[in-house]
Amino acid sequence: MVKCSICNNKVEKLFLEKLDGTIIKKAGSKKQYLVCSACQKKFPTKEELLQKIK
Repeated sequence: MVKCSICNNKVEKLFLEKLDGTIIKKAGSKKQYLVCSACQKKFPTKEELLQKIK
């Protein structure tokens, strides 16, 4: 079970175990964050997504 880094909701798995969302990371950091498709619609730019990550 994988959760969104912003809203902590469960991220759905699609065909062949692909996640319904995207993975982003901060510049200069190796840590990756998973963002669900609903949060992607609310915050369309990468900068906005990175600001909202807890």
